[in-house]
Amino acid sequence: RPRDAATLIIVRRGGPVPRVLMGKRAASHRFMPNKFVFPGGKVDRGDGRIAPPMDLHPDVMTRLCRGCSPVRARALALAAIRETYEETGLVIGEPDSPTLKTRSPHWSAFLRHDINPRLDVLHYVARAITPPYRTRRFDARFFMVDAQHIQGDIQERPAGSGELLDLHWVELPRAREMKALPAITRSVLGELGRRLQEGCGPADPGPFVYFRRGKSVVEMV
Repeated sequence: RPRDAATLIIVRRGGPVPRVLMGKRAASHRFMPNKFVFPGGKVDRGDGRIAPPMDLHPDVMTRLCRGCSPVRARALALAAIRETYEETGLVIGEPDSPTLKTRSPHWSAFLRHDINPRLDVLHYVARAITPPYRTRRFDARFFMVDAQHIQGDIQERPAGSGELLDLHWVELPRAREMKALPAITRSVLGELGRRLQEGCGPADPGPFVYFRRGKSVVEMV
């Protein structure tokens, strides 16, 4: 059974074309080794126990809840922010409300910065379920956030856990041409480009990719 997971696409728009943060998975990884991906990972139990002061946009919540409960929707979004912090050292949130308290070891390091995770700035881009023939399967939701919501300076090589190597900002057109790129990542980059070009909002649907009877199916959700 696929495990819930979440990915965060950080978009930097300070130049002539948008750039996205990507890193290379280590060769020792059992899932997609040596592939360039966005930060992300599976949902942890503690992700469902955090209640940030700024909730998901109502339209994002509505779209996410077509496949899960509101509590799980928040947990997915929080997992995207937490995993991004763990893998890159980047803190996405706001410092203007009292810092949340938690017993979760996964969230303690994040909250030590006196910054609360902020969900209202996340856009829901796409959803994809790993094909049945893979040894590890995930039901992944892809979120997007503007780099302006990162607290502190953006470093070209931010400090992280080391799970993602060669972290750097890639111009969106060039990102899709990278060779060591999973097919779903390439597809999501195309959807990201479309959303940015067309100015899509939180209510605009995105692709849901899954397999039925051995064939790939794409629905807009």
